[in-house]
Amino acid sequence: MLKGIVVDYAGVLTDAEASRLFAALHLARGHGMRTALLSNADGGGLVRDRLAPWFDAMVFSGEVGLAKPDVEVYRLVARRLGLTPGECAFVDDSAGNVAGAVAAGMAGVRHVSVEQTLTELAVLFTGVVPGIA
Repeated sequence: MLKGIVVDYAGVLTDAEASRLFAALHLARGHGMRTALLSNADGGGLVRDRLAPWFDAMVFSGEVGLAKPDVEVYRLVARRLGLTPGECAFVDDSAGNVAGAVAAGMAGVRHVSVEQTLTELAVLFTGVVPGIA
């Protein structure tokens, strides 16, 4: 059973319709889901401060010395959520990064549009997070 959502920053949360993704993250957290940001950026800085209200954990490659699509970075973010990779869904706009997450044991969602991402998350979290789409 999925208990966590891990999302990329650039290309996903910078999408023009990202406010809908933020609303879905807020809703998921309200239903007990754990949420994390996983970015290949050097460090969090202002992004960390601005996004903190939506996430239980934030992992920046420059701070941990691991980068997507290395399976170890997905395992690390799952541990920081107190979950196993198999309990997490990962969202990224890069097919290679999604493949890395799947190799680590996560469910993968390739972000192409907010609408499509929300539809896929709704399927994955049916019965767990009502109204996520």
